[in-house]
Amino acid sequence: MNTDRTPATVDFRRRHLIGATAMTFAAELGLIAPAKPAPVATDPAKATTMRNSFTPLKQVNAGALSVSYAEMGPGDGTPVILLHGWPYDIHTYVDATHLLASRGYRVIVPYLRGYGPTRFLSDTTVRNGQQSVIASDILALIDALAIDKAIVGGCDWGARTANIVAALWPERCKALVSVSGYLIGNQQLGKQPLPPKAELQWWYQYYFSTERGRAGYEKYRRDFARLIWQIASPQWNFDDATFERSAAAFDNPDHVDIVIHNYRWRLGLAEGEATFDALERQLAQAPVITVPTITLEGDANGAPHADASAYAKKFSGKYTHRVVSGGIGHNLPQEAPEAFAQAVMDADAMS
Repeated sequence: MNTDRTPATVDFRRRHLIGATAMTFAAELGLIAPAKPAPVATDPAKATTMRNSFTPLKQVNAGALSVSYAEMGPGDGTPVILLHGWPYDIHTYVDATHLLASRGYRVIVPYLRGYGPTRFLSDTTVRNGQQSVIASDILALIDALAIDKAIVGGCDWGARTANIVAALWPERCKALVSVSGYLIGNQQLGKQPLPPKAELQWWYQYYFSTERGRAGYEKYRRDFARLIWQIASPQWNFDDATFERSAAAFDNPDHVDIVIHNYRWRLGLAEGEATFDALERQLAQAPVITVPTITLEGDANGAPHADASAYAKKFSGKYTHRVVSGGIGHNLPQEAPEAFAQAVMDADAMS
Protein backbone atom coordinates (compact mmCIF):
# COMPACT_ATOMS: atom_id res chain seq x y z
CA MET A 1 0.00 0.00 0.00
CA ASN A 2 1.32 3.41 -0.96
CA THR A 3 1.93 5.89 1.85
CA ASP A 4 1.39 9.65 1.58
CA ARG A 5 3.67 11.34 4.09
CA THR A 6 3.41 14.92 2.92
CA PRO A 7 3.03 17.47 5.69
CA ALA A 8 0.94 20.48 4.72
CA THR A 9 0.15 23.90 6.10
CA VAL A 10 -3.41 25.22 6.16
CA ASP A 11 -3.43 29.03 6.50
CA PHE A 12 -6.48 30.09 8.46
CA ARG A 13 -5.87 33.78 9.18
CA ARG A 14 -2.68 34.47 7.24
CA ARG A 15 -0.46 34.62 10.26
CA HIS A 16 3.03 33.21 10.31
CA LEU A 17 3.69 29.67 11.43
CA ILE A 18 4.87 29.38 15.02
CA GLY A 19 7.53 26.73 15.51
CA ALA A 20 6.38 23.74 17.56
CA THR A 21 8.15 22.78 20.79
CA ALA A 22 9.64 19.27 20.76
CA MET A 23 8.57 17.38 23.88
CA THR A 24 8.45 13.98 25.51
CA PHE A 25 7.87 11.82 22.46
CA ALA A 26 10.87 13.11 20.57
CA ALA A 27 13.13 11.45 23.10
CA GLU A 28 11.12 8.24 22.96
CA LEU A 29 10.65 7.91 19.22
CA GLY A 30 13.68 9.67 17.70
CA LEU A 31 13.70 12.35 15.03
CA ILE A 32 13.33 11.95 11.27
CA ALA A 33 13.76 14.44 8.49
CA PRO A 34 10.50 16.16 7.51
CA ALA A 35 9.09 15.42 4.08
CA LYS A 36 8.41 18.05 1.41
CA PRO A 37 5.27 20.14 2.04
CA ALA A 38 2.24 20.04 -0.21
CA PRO A 39 -0.50 22.69 -0.39
CA VAL A 40 -3.92 22.01 1.11
CA ALA A 41 -6.88 24.29 0.45
CA THR A 42 -9.75 24.73 2.92
CA ASP A 43 -12.05 27.57 3.81
CA PRO A 44 -10.77 29.86 6.60
CA ALA A 45 -12.53 29.92 9.97
CA LYS A 46 -11.75 30.21 13.63
CA ALA A 47 -14.43 29.62 16.29
CA THR A 48 -14.32 32.35 18.92
CA THR A 49 -17.89 32.40 20.15
CA MET A 50 -20.68 29.92 20.74
CA ARG A 51 -22.41 29.05 17.49
CA ASN A 52 -23.98 25.65 16.89
CA SER A 53 -25.53 23.42 19.51
CA PHE A 54 -26.20 19.70 19.71
CA THR A 55 -29.58 18.04 19.41
CA PRO A 56 -30.87 16.33 22.59
CA LEU A 57 -28.35 13.87 23.97
CA LYS A 58 -28.72 10.12 23.82
CA GLN A 59 -27.79 7.56 26.48
CA VAL A 60 -26.60 3.97 26.14
CA ASN A 61 -25.16 1.40 28.53
CA ALA A 62 -21.68 0.40 27.37
CA GLY A 63 -19.26 -1.56 29.51
CA ALA A 64 -19.03 0.00 32.97
CA LEU A 65 -20.82 3.18 31.92
CA SER A 66 -24.10 4.73 30.98
CA VAL A 67 -22.64 6.87 28.21
CA SER A 68 -24.18 10.20 27.27
CA TYR A 69 -23.48 11.19 23.68
CA ALA A 70 -24.50 13.53 20.90
CA GLU A 71 -25.40 12.05 17.52
CA MET A 72 -26.02 13.85 14.26
CA GLY A 73 -26.31 12.83 10.63
CA PRO A 74 -28.08 9.99 8.83
CA GLY A 75 -28.23 6.65 10.60
CA ASP A 76 -26.81 4.87 7.57
CA GLY A 77 -23.93 7.31 7.14
CA THR A 78 -20.29 6.39 7.67
CA PRO A 79 -19.79 6.41 11.47
CA VAL A 80 -17.42 9.00 12.92
CA ILE A 81 -16.59 8.93 16.64
CA LEU A 82 -15.02 12.11 18.02
CA LEU A 83 -13.38 12.16 21.45
CA HIS A 84 -12.80 15.19 23.65
CA GLY A 85 -9.99 15.83 26.11
CA TRP A 86 -9.33 17.61 29.41
CA PRO A 87 -10.47 20.17 30.41
CA TYR A 88 -12.91 20.20 27.51
CA ASP A 89 -16.11 18.41 26.58
CA ILE A 90 -18.16 17.34 23.57
CA HIS A 91 -18.53 20.94 22.40
CA THR A 92 -14.96 20.73 21.13
CA TYR A 93 -16.68 19.19 18.10
CA VAL A 94 -20.00 21.02 17.93
CA ASP A 95 -19.25 22.93 14.72
CA ALA A 96 -17.26 20.13 13.10
CA THR A 97 -20.14 17.74 13.85
CA HIS A 98 -22.63 19.94 12.01
CA LEU A 99 -20.28 20.15 9.04
CA LEU A 100 -19.73 16.40 8.87
CA ALA A 101 -23.40 15.56 9.37
CA SER A 102 -24.27 17.88 6.49
CA ARG A 103 -21.95 15.79 4.32
CA GLY A 104 -23.75 12.57 5.20
CA TYR A 105 -21.65 11.24 8.08
CA ARG A 106 -23.16 9.70 11.21
CA VAL A 107 -21.26 11.59 13.91
CA ILE A 108 -21.15 10.36 17.52
CA VAL A 109 -19.55 12.48 20.23
CA PRO A 110 -19.55 10.86 23.70
CA TYR A 111 -18.83 12.36 27.08
CA LEU A 112 -15.88 10.44 28.50
CA ARG A 113 -16.07 8.85 31.94
CA GLY A 114 -16.15 11.63 34.54
CA TYR A 115 -17.69 14.22 32.21
CA GLY A 116 -21.21 15.54 31.65
CA PRO A 117 -24.14 13.14 32.12
CA THR A 118 -22.02 10.00 31.58
CA ARG A 119 -22.28 7.88 34.75
CA PHE A 120 -20.89 4.65 36.17
CA LEU A 121 -23.41 1.83 36.32
CA SER A 122 -22.07 0.71 39.71
CA ASP A 123 -20.97 2.67 42.75
CA THR A 124 -18.28 0.04 43.37
CA THR A 125 -16.49 0.47 40.03
CA VAL A 126 -12.99 1.90 40.44
CA ARG A 127 -12.86 5.51 39.26
CA ASN A 128 -9.95 4.74 36.99
CA GLY A 129 -8.58 7.24 34.48
CA GLN A 130 -5.72 5.25 32.95
CA GLN A 131 -5.36 5.31 29.17
CA SER A 132 -6.34 1.71 28.36
CA VAL A 133 -9.51 1.98 30.42
CA ILE A 134 -10.78 5.05 28.59
CA ALA A 135 -10.01 3.38 25.26
CA SER A 136 -11.86 0.26 26.41
CA ASP A 137 -14.86 2.47 27.18
CA ILE A 138 -14.90 3.59 23.55
CA LEU A 139 -14.62 0.04 22.24
CA ALA A 140 -17.58 -0.86 24.46
CA LEU A 141 -19.50 2.10 23.03
CA ILE A 142 -18.75 1.00 19.46
CA ASP A 143 -20.08 -2.45 20.35
CA ALA A 144 -23.15 -1.06 22.13
CA LEU A 145 -24.06 1.00 19.06
CA ALA A 146 -23.54 -2.03 16.79
CA ILE A 147 -20.93 -0.20 14.73
CA ASP A 148 -18.62 -2.47 12.79
CA LYS A 149 -15.97 0.10 11.90
CA ALA A 150 -15.72 3.87 12.44
CA ILE A 151 -13.50 6.80 11.64
CA VAL A 152 -12.09 7.85 15.01
CA GLY A 153 -10.82 11.34 15.81
CA GLY A 154 -9.60 13.07 18.92
CA CYS A 155 -7.85 15.92 20.65
CA ASP A 156 -5.87 15.84 23.92
CA TRP A 157 -7.06 12.83 25.99
CA GLY A 158 -9.34 12.06 23.06
CA ALA A 159 -6.41 11.89 20.64
CA ARG A 160 -4.61 9.45 22.92
CA THR A 161 -7.76 7.36 23.17
CA ALA A 162 -8.28 7.42 19.40
CA ASN A 163 -4.63 6.38 18.91
CA ILE A 164 -5.14 3.41 21.22
CA VAL A 165 -8.32 2.27 19.49
CA ALA A 166 -6.54 2.44 16.14
CA ALA A 167 -3.44 0.66 17.46
CA LEU A 168 -5.07 -2.16 19.43
CA TRP A 169 -8.26 -2.72 17.42
CA PRO A 170 -7.48 -1.63 13.84
CA GLU A 171 -10.27 -3.84 12.51
CA ARG A 172 -12.74 -1.45 14.20
CA CYS A 173 -11.08 1.74 12.94
CA LYS A 174 -11.62 2.86 9.32
CA ALA A 175 -9.31 5.86 9.63
CA LEU A 176 -7.80 8.11 12.28
CA VAL A 177 -7.58 11.89 12.77
CA SER A 178 -5.32 12.83 15.67
CA VAL A 179 -4.54 16.31 16.94
CA SER A 180 -0.90 16.53 18.10
CA GLY A 181 -0.03 13.18 16.62
CA TYR A 182 0.97 10.00 18.41
CA LEU A 183 0.10 10.23 22.11
CA ILE A 184 0.12 6.67 23.41
CA GLY A 185 1.78 6.79 26.82
CA ASN A 186 4.29 4.63 28.65
CA GLN A 187 4.03 4.70 32.44
CA GLN A 188 7.64 3.66 32.95
CA LEU A 189 8.86 6.31 30.54
CA GLY A 190 6.67 8.82 32.35
CA LYS A 191 8.71 8.27 35.49
CA GLN A 192 11.87 9.49 33.79
CA PRO A 193 12.90 13.13 34.41
CA LEU A 194 12.85 15.70 31.63
CA PRO A 195 14.94 18.86 31.30
CA PRO A 196 13.66 21.65 33.59
CA LYS A 197 12.01 23.69 30.83
CA ALA A 198 10.07 20.64 29.71
CA GLU A 199 9.07 19.76 33.27
CA LEU A 200 7.76 23.30 33.79
CA GLN A 201 5.10 22.75 31.13
CA TRP A 202 3.68 19.86 33.17
CA TRP A 203 3.21 21.93 36.34
CA TYR A 204 -0.41 20.85 36.80
CA GLN A 205 0.57 17.18 36.68
CA TYR A 206 2.74 17.67 39.74
CA TYR A 207 0.11 19.83 41.45
CA PHE A 208 -2.40 17.02 41.00
CA SER A 209 0.05 14.61 42.61
CA THR A 210 -0.53 16.32 45.97
CA GLU A 211 -3.61 16.31 48.17
CA ARG A 212 -3.46 20.10 48.09
CA GLY A 213 -3.75 19.87 44.31
CA ARG A 214 -6.70 17.50 44.50
CA ALA A 215 -8.49 19.83 46.93
CA GLY A 216 -7.58 22.82 44.76
CA TYR A 217 -9.00 21.25 41.64
CA GLU A 218 -12.14 20.20 43.50
CA LYS A 219 -12.69 23.76 44.73
CA TYR A 220 -11.55 25.75 41.70
CA ARG A 221 -12.17 23.42 38.76
CA ARG A 222 -13.76 26.15 36.60
CA ASP A 223 -10.94 28.62 37.30
CA PHE A 224 -8.44 25.85 36.62
CA ALA A 225 -10.06 24.88 33.33
CA ARG A 226 -10.23 28.47 32.13
CA LEU A 227 -6.53 28.93 32.89
CA ILE A 228 -5.63 25.81 30.93
CA TRP A 229 -7.74 26.98 27.99
CA GLN A 230 -5.90 30.31 27.98
CA ILE A 231 -2.43 28.75 28.27
CA ALA A 232 -3.07 26.01 25.72
CA SER A 233 -4.76 28.31 23.17
CA PRO A 234 -3.29 31.77 23.81
CA GLN A 235 -4.83 33.31 20.67
CA TRP A 236 -8.30 31.77 20.98
CA ASN A 237 -10.69 34.54 21.99
CA PHE A 238 -13.46 32.36 23.42
CA ASP A 239 -16.25 34.12 25.28
CA ASP A 240 -17.80 33.33 28.68
CA ALA A 241 -20.80 31.56 27.17
CA THR A 242 -18.57 29.22 25.17
CA PHE A 243 -16.52 28.38 28.24
CA GLU A 244 -19.50 27.87 30.55
CA ARG A 245 -21.19 25.57 28.05
CA SER A 246 -18.24 23.18 28.40
CA ALA A 247 -17.50 23.84 32.08
CA ALA A 248 -20.86 22.35 33.03
CA ALA A 249 -19.40 18.95 32.11
CA PHE A 250 -16.94 19.20 35.01
CA ASP A 251 -19.79 19.08 37.55
CA ASN A 252 -19.95 15.31 37.03
CA PRO A 253 -19.59 13.68 40.49
CA ASP A 254 -16.72 11.48 39.28
CA HIS A 255 -14.83 14.18 37.40
CA VAL A 256 -12.20 15.01 39.99
CA ASP A 257 -11.52 11.34 40.77
CA ILE A 258 -10.99 10.52 37.08
CA VAL A 259 -8.75 13.51 36.36
CA ILE A 260 -6.58 13.03 39.45
CA HIS A 261 -6.20 9.31 38.84
CA ASN A 262 -5.29 9.89 35.20
CA TYR A 263 -2.38 12.19 36.02
CA ARG A 264 -1.19 10.27 39.07
CA TRP A 265 -1.26 7.01 37.13
CA ARG A 266 0.92 8.52 34.40
CA LEU A 267 3.64 9.20 36.97
CA GLY A 268 3.27 5.81 38.65
CA LEU A 269 1.79 7.39 41.77
CA ALA A 270 -1.54 5.57 41.49
CA GLU A 271 -2.23 1.93 40.75
CA GLY A 272 -4.10 0.81 37.68
CA GLU A 273 -6.40 -2.20 37.50
CA ALA A 274 -4.90 -5.64 36.91
CA THR A 275 -7.64 -6.32 34.34
CA PHE A 276 -5.96 -3.85 32.02
CA ASP A 277 -2.33 -4.85 32.59
CA ALA A 278 -2.10 -6.81 29.35
CA LEU A 279 -3.34 -3.83 27.33
CA GLU A 280 -0.87 -1.51 29.06
CA ARG A 281 1.99 -3.89 28.25
CA GLN A 282 1.03 -3.66 24.58
CA LEU A 283 0.84 0.13 24.74
CA ALA A 284 4.20 0.36 26.49
CA GLN A 285 5.74 -1.02 23.29
CA ALA A 286 4.54 2.09 21.41
CA PRO A 287 2.66 0.05 18.79
CA VAL A 288 2.68 1.27 15.21
CA ILE A 289 -0.67 2.48 13.86
CA THR A 290 -1.54 0.90 10.52
CA VAL A 291 -4.84 2.56 9.61
CA PRO A 292 -4.96 5.62 7.31
CA THR A 293 -4.16 8.65 9.44
CA ILE A 294 -4.09 12.43 9.30
CA THR A 295 -2.39 14.24 12.18
CA LEU A 296 -3.02 17.92 12.84
CA GLU A 297 -1.24 20.63 14.79
CA GLY A 298 -2.18 24.21 15.50
CA ASP A 299 0.54 26.79 14.91
CA ALA A 300 -0.13 28.40 18.30
CA ASN A 301 -0.49 25.31 20.48
CA GLY A 302 0.58 26.37 23.98
CA ALA A 303 0.34 22.87 25.47
CA PRO A 304 3.29 20.45 25.58
CA HIS A 305 3.56 18.65 22.25
CA ALA A 306 6.13 16.94 20.06
CA ASP A 307 7.27 18.03 16.64
CA ALA A 308 5.63 15.95 13.92
CA SER A 309 8.98 14.54 12.86
CA ALA A 310 9.20 12.78 16.23
CA TYR A 311 6.21 10.54 15.60
CA ALA A 312 5.78 10.23 11.82
CA LYS A 313 7.30 6.72 11.81
CA LYS A 314 4.59 5.52 14.20
CA PHE A 315 2.09 5.58 11.30
CA SER A 316 2.84 2.84 8.81
CA GLY A 317 -0.24 3.19 6.59
CA LYS A 318 -1.28 6.12 4.43
CA TYR A 319 -0.33 9.20 6.43
CA THR A 320 -0.39 12.99 6.17
CA HIS A 321 0.48 15.70 8.68
CA ARG A 322 -1.03 19.18 8.50
CA VAL A 323 -0.25 22.37 10.36
CA VAL A 324 -3.26 24.65 10.79
CA SER A 325 -2.09 28.25 10.95
CA GLY A 326 -3.77 31.48 12.00
CA GLY A 327 -3.20 31.38 15.74
CA ILE A 328 -4.81 27.97 16.24
CA GLY A 329 -4.14 26.47 19.67
CA HIS A 330 -4.52 23.16 21.47
CA ASN A 331 -8.29 22.82 21.11
CA LEU A 332 -7.97 22.71 17.34
CA PRO A 333 -11.33 21.12 16.40
CA GLN A 334 -13.24 23.91 18.12
CA GLU A 335 -10.91 26.70 17.01
CA ALA A 336 -10.68 25.52 13.39
CA PRO A 337 -13.68 23.24 12.79
CA GLU A 338 -13.52 23.41 9.00
CA ALA A 339 -9.92 22.20 9.00
CA PHE A 340 -10.77 19.35 11.35
CA ALA A 341 -13.88 18.31 9.43
CA GLN A 342 -11.91 18.38 6.18
CA ALA A 343 -9.29 16.13 7.74
CA VAL A 344 -11.98 13.60 8.69
CA MET A 345 -13.33 13.57 5.15
CA ASP A 346 -9.86 13.31 3.65
CA ALA A 347 -8.90 10.47 6.01
CA ASP A 348 -12.06 8.68 4.93
CA ALA A 349 -11.01 9.07 1.30
CA MET A 350 -7.60 7.56 2.16
CA SER A 351 -9.16 4.37 3.53
